[in-house]
Amino acid sequence: MKRLDALFNRKPSGILNVYVTAGYPELNSTLPLLDVLQESGADIIELGMPYSDPLADGPVIQQSGSIALENGMTIRTLLEQLTGFRDRIHVPLILMGYMNPVMQYGFERFCADASAVGVDALILPDLPMYEFENQYKAILEKYNLDFIFLVTPETSEERIRKIDSLSTGFVYAVSSSSTTGSDKKLDSSDVYFQKLKNMQLKNRVLIGFGIADKASFDHACQYANGAIIGSAFIKALHGKNDAVKAAKEFVEGIIDGN
Repeated sequence: MKRLDALFNRKPSGILNVYVTAGYPELNSTLPLLDVLQESGADIIELGMPYSDPLADGPVIQQSGSIALENGMTIRTLLEQLTGFRDRIHVPLILMGYMNPVMQYGFERFCADASAVGVDALILPDLPMYEFENQYKAILEKYNLDFIFLVTPETSEERIRKIDSLSTGFVYAVSSSSTTGSDKKLDSSDVYFQKLKNMQLKNRVLIGFGIADKASFDHACQYANGAIIGSAFIKALHGKNDAVKAAKEFVEGIIDGN
């Protein structure tokens, strides 16, 4: 069974997915942060592949991506760093990024190499659904990779159903039509969250954008199987001498509320 399916079968609610930018704050921070995220209780780790023009990312994640690129992070470097990580990391790992650098690497080669090191799923927000269905879906299936689509409050019910039919792993419910790290109040999206819940999609649903602390995490979990925290986690690492310690304290604060 795929790791994401096994996780949701074992733990159907309260799933914590933490996003971290690969190569941030230092080029070699990635593996130590994977270790501490798993140890501290993260259920899923979403690893961002830095890109110079990230459409869905707010200023916090954009800045972390710029620093990671300056540090020398590339797709090739990341996959080299991940080689052998499954010897110690058992939680599902998702790579999130954009099509341009993936296409430069070679889409099928990227899928093959990601699968070979133990990656479970991809999020590529700028891959159109039509192109996914007609060009790329078969490649992802060949390498046993889940593909996760995003839906927003503006996504029509018809399109949500279509996305649900194509997605595997889970559906990523963006809380608002803004970039990550938005200050928009999460509870302003409750009608949308309830709509998604009532639709009884075949996929599990995780809510992202605007999840920053235990209160917002718990609120999102009322409507979905869990939530995704990105910008708030990156902020918690910023300027800290000990990123691993800062990561541990942040995640434990979400889980335990301390």
